[in-house]
Amino acid sequence: MAEDKYNMKNPGVKRILQEVKEMQSNPSDDFMSLPLEENIFEWQFAIRGPCDTEFEGGIYHGRIQLPAEYPFKPPSFMLLTPNGRFETQTKICLSISNHHPEHWQPSWSVRTALVALIAFMPTNPNGALGSLDYKKEERRTLAIKSREAAPRFGTTERQKVIDEIHEYMLSKAPPVPELNPSQPSEEHSTDEANQSPQDAGEGSTNPAVGDRIVEEPNEGPLNVNLRAEGPAVPRQVPVGPPIGEHQLLRPRVQKPADDRLFTLAAVGLTVAIIVLLFKKFMKASGHGAYFMDES
Repeated sequence: MAEDKYNMKNPGVKRILQEVKEMQSNPSDDFMSLPLEENIFEWQFAIRGPCDTEFEGGIYHGRIQLPAEYPFKPPSFMLLTPNGRFETQTKICLSISNHHPEHWQPSWSVRTALVALIAFMPTNPNGALGSLDYKKEERRTLAIKSREAAPRFGTTERQKVIDEIHEYMLSKAPPVPELNPSQPSEEHSTDEANQSPQDAGEGSTNPAVGDRIVEEPNEGPLNVNLRAEGPAVPRQVPVGPPIGEHQLLRPRVQKPADDRLFTLAAVGLTVAIIVLLFKKFMKASGHGAYFMDES
């Protein structure tokens, strides 16, 4: 890079050269970015699709244009690899891009912007400028295709940088799963027709053939039959009449006898109290001596 082409006292130039050194001394497996030899304000980059998403394993190229006032004004971003999330060769609208300068902070860098761009990949586009909303299956297909070759764009010098970045990212990127989570069940259901019942029962999470077609659907009716059959009832109920109104009323049969005994005791006690009161009354009225002699 010909440093004599630029004013080294310019804050933007100094900042860009500093970021270039940092990018080279501390590379990342998730992204790579380099400025063009002829223009350090023009960068090429590639990011790796975030893990556990439909973009996983994909390699997505793009370009960054830094303004003359960088880092006090935000850069603009453009994707060159079809991805199903952002339009290609169109400046995309993000909170870290020049579409929202009010959100940009001078402390951010190209590295910061690329990390944010990766995080934006699986988010909902919400109709933002330059955004797309492809289905996950289509995005996964584009992720696989993105590994085949780097996009063709710009001059020979630029293409050389793109190819160099692509080779680096391809050496770091994990393989793309050929099937997304929704496809295996569909394909297994088709392939299981040619499998033995034992293989189908072991390899399928939602079997449609083999032994499990008999076991799983009968789990529901099995409980119904147990309730309907007579022999199953005595195992839970003691020998005797079925549980019903007569058995529930059985404890109340003992209560009348207990009530009669309690009533007789109460009557006896009442009579004894009356007799005692009567004796006291007779004694107080003068007939007590005679009454006592007679007793």
